[in-house]
Amino acid sequence: MSQINLTFPDGTVKQFDSGISVQEIANSISISLGKKAVAGKFNDQAVDLRQALVADGAIEIITKDSEEGLNVLWQTAAFILNEVLADKYPEMNFGEAHADEHGFYLDTEKPGQAQLAVTDFDDVSAAMQQVILANEPIEFASLSQADALKLAGNDPYQKELVEELTVDGQVAVYQHGDFTSLAYAPVLAATGKVKIFKLLSVAGAYWKGASSNPMLQRIYGTAFYKQKELDAELARRQEAHERDHRVIGNQLDIFFVDPKVGAGLPYWMPNGATIRRTLERYIIDKELAAGYEHVYTPVLANVDLYKQSGHWDHYREDMFPPMDMGDGEFLELRPMNCPSHIQVYNHHKRSYRELPLRIAELGMMHRYEKSGALTGLSRVREMTLNDGHTFVSPDQIEDEFKKILDLMIDVYNDFDIHDYRFRLSYRDPANKEKYFDDDEMWNKSQKMLKSAMDDMGLDYFEAEGEAAFYGPKLDVQTKTALGGEETLSTIQLDFLLPERFDLKYIGTDGEDHRPVMIHRGVISTMERFTAYLTEMYKGAFPTWLSPKQVDIIPVKNDLHLAHAKDLQSRLMAHQIRVEIDDRNEKMGYKIRQAQVNKIPYSLVIGDQEVADNTVTVRKYGEKETETMAFDDFVTLLNHDIETYSRKN
Repeated sequence: MSQINLTFPDGTVKQFDSGISVQEIANSISISLGKKAVAGKFNDQAVDLRQALVADGAIEIITKDSEEGLNVLWQTAAFILNEVLADKYPEMNFGEAHADEHGFYLDTEKPGQAQLAVTDFDDVSAAMQQVILANEPIEFASLSQADALKLAGNDPYQKELVEELTVDGQVAVYQHGDFTSLAYAPVLAATGKVKIFKLLSVAGAYWKGASSNPMLQRIYGTAFYKQKELDAELARRQEAHERDHRVIGNQLDIFFVDPKVGAGLPYWMPNGATIRRTLERYIIDKELAAGYEHVYTPVLANVDLYKQSGHWDHYREDMFPPMDMGDGEFLELRPMNCPSHIQVYNHHKRSYRELPLRIAELGMMHRYEKSGALTGLSRVREMTLNDGHTFVSPDQIEDEFKKILDLMIDVYNDFDIHDYRFRLSYRDPANKEKYFDDDEMWNKSQKMLKSAMDDMGLDYFEAEGEAAFYGPKLDVQTKTALGGEETLSTIQLDFLLPERFDLKYIGTDGEDHRPVMIHRGVISTMERFTAYLTEMYKGAFPTWLSPKQVDIIPVKNDLHLAHAKDLQSRLMAHQIRVEIDDRNEKMGYKIRQAQVNKIPYSLVIGDQEVADNTVTVRKYGEKETETMAFDDFVTLLNHDIETYSRKN
């Protein structure tokens, strides 16, 4: 029998008989590994334990205690769900069945019938449990494409998937009794290995993620090897729901999206507009103090501008189609602000005395995002970026880089953001399509970026393939409220666009010189930053940022409302956002509602408060109240606002 050479993760190379299965390889290493094995990876492709290997390659054994092993469990649960639904609803069509970040999903369609509801989950789960208790083997097999298409019957989605999954005329499948499913990914060897599972929710999902395709129903579920792991996941999901900025945005009337207008186009309600306006004023004041000059530039530009910048070549799929103006001019909704700020720089002849020239804008941009990718405020089609571009001489790069980073850290402190890390994002030198092809430019700029971080003594990690197409960047990776990570701020070095737009300044020698451009965003877009803060604060915004800062509650309207209105006027004179709850409701109900609405301070006004010119104060999240002089409360409130409600 012929031999094959298999390379293991530690670099060891071993010989095996051709046709050996992944399970047999695991057994040959150790009995314990053979028991824990659930799948394999051959040349970085997930493969079934029973798959025969007939060529040299890299092999890795996937065990159930690994993240990939959990995916195998999820894929098996999806297989069993598919089997049960196919039995219960013979006319149902099936899309893909896959594992995602926290579980599994199955796309379904019942033509001309009502779709599955959450109320059906108990019945479906009971049927799945019967399949699991039977503990029968799930066989791995291969069918010809013709047989697989025949098995798909009239299901259009399965037919399309058969075409996609055919390799050398064969289609890998899994079989359990009379049920056969396409092998999207490895599954466990028997149904009984799925011990603990839960169906979670249903949602709409476009076939293949394209809004031009039919809308299917996506059924979500999860599964674990241990009950405590499922309990932890359900607790995490509950916390995620409570922190979801879309849920909080609806509860606190911050924003909404109307399908009549269009997906990814949020409306900011008065509460949300107040938060956004406060953020805008804050960052503009910070930037003005740091030497930035704020501008307004058009949201439309000639498409040739983006062809010159390179965005047309590199980001065309993320841009809206150009608008034909009928006279040979094509206008584009801008996807980036940098070409606009280049025009501001180029509008005058520049001298070295003007550098660094710092230009900033709250610039509206548009991105052609797919419908399936849109998420509340965090992923939209129209966004306003806290954008800035600094034009410097080469010898000013490091100092300006440090000043921008100091500004970012100062801003983070004001928002009480401390859980973040720095990523130096480099190009992938092998990717000539994504990145501008100039080795000297890339090596020079990446070295400068690294040197600046080293000089500041800051810790960072490096990531190849995360740079912008025109240059390397420093990304500030912040932890989200649920433990994820996203890029909140960025500083990017750019030697390319100044070259493409022939930017110049007159140097001390009277000659023309080429500036370097530094792109930076401190607090991302207004949309994404608001979503981030909403989830981080869980809707309980600090006083300075809260849309309503004080809620005045008169004990009895006929006796105390006039005094409450006087207090309201006096607070408004201090620029405090204050409302009076004069509804004909019990005081206890009003106090609870102020807590539900997460208003930082509630003031109860009764006979004693009117007589003494005092206020009884209750802070959000606290049960105890404190009575103090009105002027003392104003001092407390102003201090809270001026210090950005910092915890320390």
